[in-house]
Amino acid sequence: MSEPQAAAKLHLQPWIQGHGAHYLSSGGARGHIEDLSSRGGRLFAPHLLLRYVGRKTGKTYTIPLFYGVYGGEVVIVASKGGAPAHPAWYLNLTASDQVRFQVATQAFRGTWREPEATERDQLWKLMVSNHPAYADYQAKTSRRIPIILLQAVEEIPVFKPADAA
Repeated sequence: MSEPQAAAKLHLQPWIQGHGAHYLSSGGARGHIEDLSSRGGRLFAPHLLLRYVGRKTGKTYTIPLFYGVYGGEVVIVASKGGAPAHPAWYLNLTASDQVRFQVATQAFRGTWREPEATERDQLWKLMVSNHPAYADYQAKTSRRIPIILLQAVEEIPVFKPADAA
């Protein structure tokens, strides 16, 4: 499947479709590390692919997200650029007890959790230090931007463009 076809299969905002399609169509060989410096991020910003099922549609979606690592878990942030509502992927993820994600050329089935109290505060500082735009996003919204920790349980085949909605 070509990158434009893969982009059309991804459930993403238009500005990020290219990145997701690039990552997905390459099996993770490209797109894991992206330059976010033009968007307030770092030059070497790691991204994963998060695969989730729509709680209303039942369709499978894939989205690239910036991530960090903390104590053997993968950290993602449901920022949606500081929008007033949570991103769809977060709402769908929290409606399920399992998650699938791909880091570069390795994909996993796993579990997720939301950190609380001190742990959440530590993770927020970690993620803002890695992607300073998160602080701006939080300033733009009254909602508390969620943080999710992903734990790999087993390795699965890498994602294919045809598997995305």
